[in-house]
Amino acid sequence: MSQEWSAFIYLIASVCFILALRGLSHPKTSRQGNFFGMVGMALAVGTTLLTPAVASYAPIIIALIVGGAIGTVIALRIDMTALPQLVAAFHSLVGLAAVLVAAAAFYSPEAYGIGTPGAIKTASLIEMSIGAAIGAITFTGSIVAFTKLQGMVSGDPLVFPGQHLLNLAIGVVIIALIAYFTAMQPAWAFWLIVLLSLAIGLLLIVPIGGADMPVVVSMLNSYSGWAAAGIGFTLSNNLLIITGALVGSSGAILSYIMCKGMNRSFFNVILGGFGQEGGASKADTGDKSVKSGSAEDAGFILGNASSVIIVPGYGLAVGQAQHAVREMADMLKSHGVKVRYAIHPVAGRMPGHMNVLLAEANVPYDEVYELEEINRDFQQTDVAFVIGANDITNPAAEDDPSSSIYGMPVLKTNQAKTCLFVKRSLSPGYAGIDNPLFYKDNTMMLFGDAKSMTEDIVKALENQ
Repeated sequence: MSQEWSAFIYLIASVCFILALRGLSHPKTSRQGNFFGMVGMALAVGTTLLTPAVASYAPIIIALIVGGAIGTVIALRIDMTALPQLVAAFHSLVGLAAVLVAAAAFYSPEAYGIGTPGAIKTASLIEMSIGAAIGAITFTGSIVAFTKLQGMVSGDPLVFPGQHLLNLAIGVVIIALIAYFTAMQPAWAFWLIVLLSLAIGLLLIVPIGGADMPVVVSMLNSYSGWAAAGIGFTLSNNLLIITGALVGSSGAILSYIMCKGMNRSFFNVILGGFGQEGGASKADTGDKSVKSGSAEDAGFILGNASSVIIVPGYGLAVGQAQHAVREMADMLKSHGVKVRYAIHPVAGRMPGHMNVLLAEANVPYDEVYELEEINRDFQQTDVAFVIGANDITNPAAEDDPSSSIYGMPVLKTNQAKTCLFVKRSLSPGYAGIDNPLFYKDNTMMLFGDAKSMTEDIVKALENQ
């Protein structure tokens, strides 16, 4: 395929990627966005394989078969609740790929048209060293994020004296090594850049607590994009540059949106110490006891309500209760009850997580509202039906300055006349702090699995 046709098809693929991001910005167009993304990637891969630079198809075909098989198995087996850690794991592979491509370009520069060993173009040396550094940071940082999200290690922040000074010192050394590597081109400098970058990727993420891990995943997504863009310059591949820049910029914007949704400073999250689990503040529950109820009690309260706001959270995702919730909502609407859904920006650990689950159950889009659109309506609502949405409904974020989530915007379910809270136990949420909402006079706890409890409520409504 000629360079002119390759450039033209790459341009079409780039447009497809832009349309994909546009489509993924809203649940109603997300399927269309995914379609454009797949078309763009198919065009990109197909065009690359048809370029004259490809010398042998055998290893490429083997890699495609192996990678495709692994991806298919993961896609079929992965639970919706495990998507955040899956994303983190995939980011680590992107970072590793950036390091390996940079190493290949360094040892075989003639294959990439960037010079010969010991006489590589200065611009290419800068690009490959920066790309390798960002890729290495992404690799180890994503692995730490994966292990924390998966529960393989504690979500507690790991901090120690002089941590920030150590990170700063390593960062300065990496910059100095990049300058030296660009001037002298020694192999040891390249690998020292990689090793120090792997270390700083680890040191940057371990002090970040579980509550802020969604922001970290989004940030690492941005890093992986910039790493890909840097390698795109090394390979002189315009599509890789454009795609990497799209991923990098969109990841950065998403990180900002999530920080805003959690009332976090982006730099405070990166510098660590937030979202502690072990050292988080505890709710001042005093001598108050929990008021628990049954599915029949909940069915009676819901059946006699005129307005209900459903707040889905991680508990809904774990229990896969979205279809049961949709059935309950339909039954309530048939009885003349006004039913809406309230979504927090980071419900379910990642933005859009709850929207995807509700869309899977064919919940009408016009019944789903973001926090800013519906928060003021809780005061006029008869029942707030909360399903495992712990941290995002915690009034300590507004009432307790000592709380680690103080200042984070939350759904004001405590202002509803009655709050029905479906939860397995009184255990704290992902941020590791107690929820005083459990002990409010207008709260009834419904202990049990989200799906089973909701199905029992549906039965109770049927018998009314």
